[in-house]
Amino acid sequence: MIMTDPSPETPVPSDITLHRVSRTLELRYEETCEYFDLPCEYLRVFTPSAEARGHAPGQEKLQHGCAEVNIERVDPIGHYALRLIFSDGHDTGIYSWGLLYDLCRNYQTHWQKYLKQMEVAGLTRQPGAGKSAIDLDHWRQNKGKCHS
Repeated sequence: MIMTDPSPETPVPSDITLHRVSRTLELRYEETCEYFDLPCEYLRVFTPSAEARGHAPGQEKLQHGCAEVNIERVDPIGHYALRLIFSDGHDTGIYSWGLLYDLCRNYQTHWQKYLKQMEVAGLTRQPGAGKSAIDLDHWRQNKGKCHS
């Protein structure tokens, strides 16, 4: 289960750096002497937005086709979260410090579970993969966008 509620013990990143070329977001935690590089794809797949997570249990939508997504901008939300603006236009997820720290600390567990879900669903990380015909107008409008 992914943690979404912050607690008083939740560490806050002391430094946040977006690396566009490597498509990673680096989070440094001075108080715990830890640093993490999270792939943009991983952050996009685990967006906390209601459109992806649903409004109730069982309404989640498996995010796929996000392998090429990047982060365009990182906006602070008060003193408690970040809003990530992705290259596919997704911008509705608010990443609390608690959620980000959970995504950092449990990267391997979350990512392996996601890959297994993708395999079971017959989906791919590559945008547009597995389709037999290409609608060029649709492709031009949605190039680089993830699918849910």
